[in-house]
Amino acid sequence: MATTARHHVAQLEQVEAPGSMITHAAARVLAVLRIATGFVFLWAFLDKTFGFGYATPAAKAWINGGSPTKGFLSGVAVGPFEDVFHSIAGAAWADWLFMLGMLGIGVALILGIGLRIAAVAAGLMMAFMWAAEWPLAQQDSAGEATRSSNPLVDYHVVYGITAAVLALTYAGHTWGLGRWWAKLPLVQKNRWLI
Repeated sequence: MATTARHHVAQLEQVEAPGSMITHAAARVLAVLRIATGFVFLWAFLDKTFGFGYATPAAKAWINGGSPTKGFLSGVAVGPFEDVFHSIAGAAWADWLFMLGMLGIGVALILGIGLRIAAVAAGLMMAFMWAAEWPLAQQDSAGEATRSSNPLVDYHVVYGITAAVLALTYAGHTWGLGRWWAKLPLVQKNRWLI
């Protein structure tokens, strides 16, 4: 029996098209990654909405009249889009788009539904945030060191790639509502909703 199991594992490691088969353990790890990544987005939404005192103090909470985008975007001091980000800092439409994006991505990832849409949204949001931090620069507009740890691949890039991997591997099927979601008539007719 042990020889058969070892032979089966060896066959899996030499699958001609990587990704054509996923193990139960890998599916579970992807599910944990999906839920954890979803919680990153959901937590950002909750903290900015209610001001739990971590990144957002209660006085600056969205429900208390604070702006979820003003602090971050008005503090952008680097990159070619600095003026653009300053001009939209605190705009109501920017606040709503940002917060709905954080909520939607977080809930979709945690529930395991709409992962393709969530991946595109997360990729776009992370690309904008990467551009706002502009890790390519070694100095900000005041000449101070940016302390960028990596000029190309930072956590924004990793989160964007993670969301894509989760969508492409159907990570919502394990410990999520992905299988149920995929069987809905609307989703069957519009596969991009998976």
